[in-house]
Formats: sequence, structure tokens, C-alpha cells
Amino acid sequence: MSAALSSELAAHLAAGTAAALVVVAEVRGSTPREAGAAMLVTENRVAGTIGGGRFEWEAIAEARKLLDLDLERHELAIPLGPGIGQCCGGHVTLLIERATADTLERLAAAEAMERAAYPVVQIFGAGHVGKALATALSLLPFSVRLIDSRPEEFSGFEADGVTIILTDRMLVEVEAAPANAAYVVMTHSHSFDALIASAVLERGDFGYLGIIGSHSKRKRFMTAFLQQGVSRRDIARIVCPIGGSLVRDKRPAVIAALTAAELVRVFAADAASARKVA
Repeated sequence: MSAALSSELAAHLAAGTAAALVVVAEVRGSTPREAGAAMLVTENRVAGTIGGGRFEWEAIAEARKLLDLDLERHELAIPLGPGIGQCCGGHVTLLIERATADTLERLAAAEAMERAAYPVVQIFGAGHVGKALATALSLLPFSVRLIDSRPEEFSGFEADGVTIILTDRMLVEVEAAPANAAYVVMTHSHSFDALIASAVLERGDFGYLGIIGSHSKRKRFMTAFLQQGVSRRDIARIVCPIGGSLVRDKRPAVIAALTAAELVRVFAADAASARKVA
């Protein structure tokens, strides 16, 4: 579910605007979205998405019909075939309900559970790339922490959902992170980068460890980590340079976009593996 839907619904309820919540209740085969995807529909506004296209258009029409007829709930089964101009070939069951205070409570609880399950990404360094990466990740399902010891680097910076941590005890933040967190290391000092990365490697339970820098920096760091007794297996998991090397573009926004894609790929693979095990 979109984390913005509960605040959107709260505003509609406060204004007395009738709204319907549309939730993907069940899916079979290939479908545009997964079970649990939701959108909020009023007479002239839609928030969130269940997949777009003709399929979503029909769902919006049904939601508005429910509001016009003053109905409480409606279940809608839609085969995604040539009949509605979509070629997914799957089947979706939607649950459409008139939104109430109870709906808001359930929606807010579901969103809170979803946010609690977001992978934690700790960005060490609030320079140009650090802020660009935090901004890019703020739109994605991650719990983002931007960490730096320099207060001036946070001046004027705003990104919804990003926790700003001003501290000169960065290793404490490494220790406090949950298991399987992501660490993106890009401070203003190579020495700090090495200390933070070394602490992450000592923990060993990281989901991702990325260090900004060149291939020569990678070589120097890897040699030092080997001398410290870090296993070759853990060293091989380090991503440096971050964002891959296929696109040679050093603009902060581009590095941030490539690194965000890297993180999505890593944690999407972890989620897929967890679903297979379950």
C-alpha cells in the first residue's frame, strides 16, 4: 500500500468527502500489481495505483458507482485478457469499500507494518552524492538515515521519510543498525570511510556495503581489509565504486540514481528469496 493513502484519506474524512478504498484482494497469474496494492477514489480524485491501464480505469468507475449508489462494499473479479484490452492474462479480484474511520485505522496500521519492514539504508556522508541518494531513496520502500558530523551539510535539506542524524560517533550508528541493513559510505574523509567500512565488515551481517570511490581506492581498501583478517568472501561483497561502472557519469544525481537501482536490485532479490522459502 502507498504510505500516503492514510493521510489522504484522513483529509477526505475531515472534509466530509466521500471516498472509496480499492484493494487488490487476490491475484492469479500475471497481473499489473501484487495483492495488497491499493488506491483511494473520490468523485474527482485518485490517489495510489493498482496497476494503471483499462483495468484500473474500470476499477475507478466501479468505485465511483459504489459511492453514487451509497453502497458499503463490492467485490469485483476482472480477467486481464483481450476483453478489456490488456494482455497480462492473469486474474484479479478487487475489494472496493466506502471509506470510514475504521478504514482509516486499518489502513494506517497496514502502512505502519509495511514501513516497519522496509530495509534500513544508512548513508554516511551528507555531501552532494549523499543528499542526492537520500532524496532518490525517499521515494522508494526504504528506511533512510543520512548521517554526518557537519551541521552545515544539512542546511536547507529536506526529503520526506529521511531521518537526519547529526553525530561525530558514526561507529555507534553502525553498531545500532539492524541486521541486513545497507551501508553506503561516502564521507569527506578516506580514513573515515575505511573505519566505517571496517566496522560494518566486523559485524558481517550487512545486506549491502557500498563505498564511493575509484577502482584504485577499492584496491587500496581491499588490501587493507585483507591485512586486518577480513575474509575474502566478505570483501568480495563490497561494492566499490557504487552504482556500477557501465555508465561513466560522475554527476551526483546520476551516481545516486544508479546506486538506488543497485539497492533495489539487492533487496528485491532478498525479498524474492524470502517468498520462495515461505
